[in-house]
Amino acid sequence: MTASAPILATLHYSADNGRRLNTWFYEPDGEVDRNPPGSEARTVPIHDGWPQADRLSADREGFEIHDFPAGFTAFDDDAAVTAAYYAQVVAHVRQHSGARRVVVFDHTIRRRMPADDLSVQTTVQRPAVLLVHSDYTERSGPQRLRDLLPDEADALLARRVAFYNVWKPLYAQVEELPLAMCDASTQSPDDLLLMDLKYRERTGEIHVMRPNPAHRWSYFPGMNARQALLLKTYDSATDGRARFMFHSAFEHPDTRPDARPRESIEVRTMAFF
Repeated sequence: MTASAPILATLHYSADNGRRLNTWFYEPDGEVDRNPPGSEARTVPIHDGWPQADRLSADREGFEIHDFPAGFTAFDDDAAVTAAYYAQVVAHVRQHSGARRVVVFDHTIRRRMPADDLSVQTTVQRPAVLLVHSDYTERSGPQRLRDLLPDEADALLARRVAFYNVWKPLYAQVEELPLAMCDASTQSPDDLLLMDLKYRERTGEIHVMRPNPAHRWSYFPGMNARQALLLKTYDSATDGRARFMFHSAFEHPDTRPDARPRESIEVRTMAFF
């Protein structure tokens, strides 16, 4: 496939100001040290990933794209998603990762929501994330496994564990807010920053990233519901494989005014080898 020229778009990186970055998902009592991410907006080239699609590796770049069955459409029925769609995702991750076991632990459906009214968002329904981030860290990956499978965690963590997100459009081609992925082989450990996710009942931890002109970003223009991205967000292996893959939704500069609002689902999995 002939590559189209890269487009220029804004991605929201984060600054290291010597304080712990954080985002609060509730209104705390009293004063807190708010230090939100995303303050370093950069205009970067984002490349058409289709010409490299057959050569991508989740262990090298941190992401792959593959065909995916499009028969399931009951995405507004959480019970149906859990009962039927999860099985497709498990099979997909096992096929493309070689894992001996795959466990799904949650999913999120993302739609554009008005910036001035995000009250409709829930743990399942959320807006697209316009922030360069990766979902786990050296600490929070194993902790997530311990939280979900406490009785098996020690034995599972004695072997390789990787977390994969399976991301795809719900019903139609993506016409706005596509997803950009950073080639993990172009990032440096010094680029990674820690950020706290402050919930009332717990504090989570993810990675955000400082700008680096060496980063190579890709997206898949025209991606449709018969295709799915496999995104590696954590890997316990320290043998040179990609461990943390950074990604972000972005505003495409050529988006038509009448573009269909993006609707997508990401299913989060743990894979055991």
